[in-house]
Amino acid sequence: MASKASSSASETQTLSSMSDQHVSLTLDYLKTVGIDRAVPRSFDTSGFYSNLFGSFLKVNDIKRGRISCAISVKLPIANFYGTLHGGSVASFVESLSIACARTVVAEDKELFLGEINVSYLSAAPINEEVVAEARVVKSGRNVTMIALEFKLKKTGTLAYIGHTTFYNIPVAKL
Repeated sequence: MASKASSSASETQTLSSMSDQHVSLTLDYLKTVGIDRAVPRSFDTSGFYSNLFGSFLKVNDIKRGRISCAISVKLPIANFYGTLHGGSVASFVESLSIACARTVVAEDKELFLGEINVSYLSAAPINEEVVAEARVVKSGRNVTMIALEFKLKKTGTLAYIGHTTFYNIPVAKL
């Protein structure tokens, strides 16, 4: 049985234990998504994720404050249900936001991700193409904000929305 502290330090609440059936079903699910599999040695390299996600991107257009890309939804970035994995979406939000911010933020400033927000509105199935549009909403001396939309190319359906906030900090000169 597990205990959870309540708002008062002297009080505790006891959580009811899960049935053996629920524990078994949960463990079975975790095994199907790979919890008991070893990570291949080839994945243990610097920049692995950047290279992986970059291989599914194709740049359509870059302008000051805007970037447009196509994302090919393939098995390595899909989830158990055959659609683009939520973590993959978040990775694309981050990388496209950085690329978009770099179109307006000077190279002598470092970008620190302060906030990331992703809304999952619809699913992008395997073998579909998603068009990602990122644009600078605000860029000032210390903060840059990016808004992103991900639409299914075939139907134009809005699948994901992202927002990021970066803090622009001059690189220290030591």
